[in-house]
Amino acid sequence: MTNDLSDTLSQSVSYKPLARLSRQTLRWSSFLLVTTVWVSAGLFGLYILAFYASALYEGNMARWNQVLPKLYEQSTTTATTGIGLHFAAGGIILVLGSLQLIDSIRVRFPALHRWVGRVYVLSCLLAAIGGLVFIAIKGTIGGLMMNVGFSLYGILMFIAAIQTYRTAVARNTASHRLWALRLYVLAIGSWLYRMDYGFWLLLTDGLGHTRSFSGPFDSVMAFFFYLPNLLVVEVFTRARSYKASPLLRILASLILLFATGFLLLGTYYFTLYYWGPAIVNWVSGR
Repeated sequence: MTNDLSDTLSQSVSYKPLARLSRQTLRWSSFLLVTTVWVSAGLFGLYILAFYASALYEGNMARWNQVLPKLYEQSTTTATTGIGLHFAAGGIILVLGSLQLIDSIRVRFPALHRWVGRVYVLSCLLAAIGGLVFIAIKGTIGGLMMNVGFSLYGILMFIAAIQTYRTAVARNTASHRLWALRLYVLAIGSWLYRMDYGFWLLLTDGLGHTRSFSGPFDSVMAFFFYLPNLLVVEVFTRARSYKASPLLRILASLILLFATGFLLLGTYYFTLYYWGPAIVNWVSGR
């Protein structure tokens, strides 16, 4: 019995440093990922405003079709209004969203956190409604699979936005943070969609992708740009639990670090060749 007690105490002593290290690793890997997402999503949000909003302001709506064919057609005014609302709200979402994840702002400036949160949730609702209106009236370029995938995305974002607001009003802090995180990873889906396509085209030369967005890869991407995000949130939430094993925390940290490297590389190339030039032209008034 004495030996058993000694072994238990020895294991407890050796376990504590590992547990502490795993918590610190998860905290710093989370910080790096959030910072990367903030910068990258913010740049993409500015790009959306620079490209789509400037085209609307200049009356050159046909420019939207450079990214996705048939996005703008003069005969479908209601659908165009819906997708325009989707883009405008999406730009706001990507610029403001990461502010809500910063603990220091939430703690030191609670009023700012609440008001930014209201604008953020409203923007998410408008983006979801605008996208759903467009799909209901006109459908997507990719057909049935993309219609289903994008509609589910809009519905999930709408639900997450409502739940984020409801739990905040109810002052259910734990539930509010979880729903806010779910809403955030859904909100950055449009940004990840471009990232995923960019890497896929670069690495495989567009294997499984067609110009009509109806290829095998396109069908997968109709769901892949948001469903795995929700899975990551659930894993991350459980890994942050005090009772989580050090192994789970370390595994979660490795996943977050891999995602950070992936996003840093993608952000560099997208900013260099796409987002950056559009933002510069917009700011300089060209």
